[in-house]
Amino acid sequence: MSYKKYHYIYGPVSSWRLGSSLGVDPLSCKEKICTFDCLYCQLGKTEVFQDKRKEFVPTEKIMEEIKSLPILEMDYITLSGRGEPTLARNLGEIIKEIKKIRKENIAIITNSSLIDKKDVQEDLMLTDLVMVKLDASSEDLFLAINKPMQTIKFDKILKGIKDFRSLYKGKLALQIMFIEENKLYAGEIAEIVKAINPDQTQLNSPLRPCEVSPLSKEELDNIRDYFEGMDVVSVYESKRKAVKPVSKTCTLKRRGKVDT
Repeated sequence: MSYKKYHYIYGPVSSWRLGSSLGVDPLSCKEKICTFDCLYCQLGKTEVFQDKRKEFVPTEKIMEEIKSLPILEMDYITLSGRGEPTLARNLGEIIKEIKKIRKENIAIITNSSLIDKKDVQEDLMLTDLVMVKLDASSEDLFLAINKPMQTIKFDKILKGIKDFRSLYKGKLALQIMFIEENKLYAGEIAEIVKAINPDQTQLNSPLRPCEVSPLSKEELDNIRDYFEGMDVVSVYESKRKAVKPVSKTCTLKRRGKVDT
């Protein structure tokens, strides 16, 4: 079902972490704009590398689409999309405007690359849930899996996450994508996660179409043992809600699939 042509919002989607979630893309409806070129990204290769914040989409254009939505029941409105959402300089403004007209909790999915910056942290403070990425335990592993821009360093990301954790009053979730390249480092990653002490740890493996194969449920279950005593959710175990996106085409652009 499609009520109108959307460019910057997509879904709602059935999320294994968020229930039902409407996506908001503050970057683009065409190019993938990111600081990383992760091996497992379902969006494919990064088309535009960017590490400086700027306004990509005017806030009013995003709000026009949100205001035009039909009546929908959703658990979250989530800032995500075709790249790294914290690159949007007007991110905080978008969140504030959404809160004026919608009752849902606001979440953001970030690769953590800019989380050491004060202005980014201030914008993230406005949300109810921040989902930060951490796929590695060292600079070398970080380079191999996430393939970041040269300006992005693992130690700065780690410090940024820890600093943000000490300030943030909402729910902090730490997401880890496990693939063949980092599965043997699960113990080291778990020790870092324990030091951060997030409210939730999300163990993922790429089930959407991409260039690498996912780990099996058995492999991810074995990895879970390293995170004993923590609040952990796994992509293989979480239940999904039945949802119907208002724009299937726009959803496919951001997720590769509609239902996961």
